[in-house]
Amino acid sequence: MVSIFAQRVLPLAVLAVATVSVPFMMLSPTGLPRLRNLEEERRRADEEISRLGSQIGALRAQVSRIKSDPAAVERAARDELGLVRTTEVVFQFSE
Repeated sequence: MVSIFAQRVLPLAVLAVATVSVPFMMLSPTGLPRLRNLEEERRRADEEISRLGSQIGALRAQVSRIKSDPAAVERAARDELGLVRTTEVVFQFSE
């Protein structure tokens, strides 16, 4: 035989605790606000991963061009390193 406590009081006590604790846990700083912040942080990280993936693809294409095209090597040396041929004259103008 089940006692009156187990039949009536215990379910009501569990319901009362759940009614109070569930909203409290959801609205606490470690509940829904924290979840929203983590979702936003993940979205920003995914965007940065996508941007960096595109940048890596562009750099790999540039490496491939430099390995196979002498004109690309010269262009990179001029643009990125500021190199000139020995037969060229460089003019520098002051502003």
